[in-house]
Amino acid sequence: MKQGIGIIDSGVGGLTVAKEVIRQLPREDIVYFGDTARCPYGPRPYQEIREFSLQMIDFLLLKSIKALVIGCNTAAAVVLAEVSEKLEIPVVGVIDPGARTALKETKTGKIAVIGTKGTIASGAYEKALKRLNPKANVVSLACPTLVPLVESGRSHDPGGAEIVREALAPLAGEEFDTLILGCTHYPLISHFIQETVGPDVRLISSAEEAARELSVVLAYRNLLANGGDVVDTTHHFYTSGDRELFSEIAQQWLGVEVAAERVSLE
Repeated sequence: MKQGIGIIDSGVGGLTVAKEVIRQLPREDIVYFGDTARCPYGPRPYQEIREFSLQMIDFLLLKSIKALVIGCNTAAAVVLAEVSEKLEIPVVGVIDPGARTALKETKTGKIAVIGTKGTIASGAYEKALKRLNPKANVVSLACPTLVPLVESGRSHDPGGAEIVREALAPLAGEEFDTLILGCTHYPLISHFIQETVGPDVRLISSAEEAARELSVVLAYRNLLANGGDVVDTTHHFYTSGDRELFSEIAQQWLGVEVAAERVSLE
């Protein structure tokens, strides 16, 4: 039986990781779990985030995955170190890859980070950036209204632009040339974000960078799927919430037919 890449997220945000994995590693199967029934994770207490994340991981381990991507920044900030130590399979988060790329791309050393309340409160990105470059100038902003915008399927709703403008308003007086999208939901509304911050600011997708890191890790561990000219993949999507809404958003973002299965973890 071919082993797949497990991806967990608080909802549909991790689909941005899945899309990049499909693009960069087209031979790999994906097993995805989005906890849409309990999304967003950002405002939740640490212990709840840990419990919910471990429940999703335990579910995916039953599917015989060969690697795990914690596609939720909030979950990664809470459980990445613990899970990496405990599991024998490779575990990739989204925070360090995004931080490394931001430092590579910035010309001024001034970097902004947007994320959920949980991610920003953890200081995970600021710590990662400062660890890599102590001289980095970092400003962080929690944007609690953005995940619900994406989860409701309104990523292209004209009213979404105003929600994004209001959420990012506190950054108006700040100087930065690079903006880390510190939540995997945010690439789904990157058009609104770029419009708000202007064309001169480079957006860094933590999802895209995590997929790149996964590719390197799998190659190093000799775990990449092999095959001839024919690419034969089967992707499985699970959600704890509205199966139809999840499938609709996934199909729009991935460009393939998705029939998600609803699973309750409680």
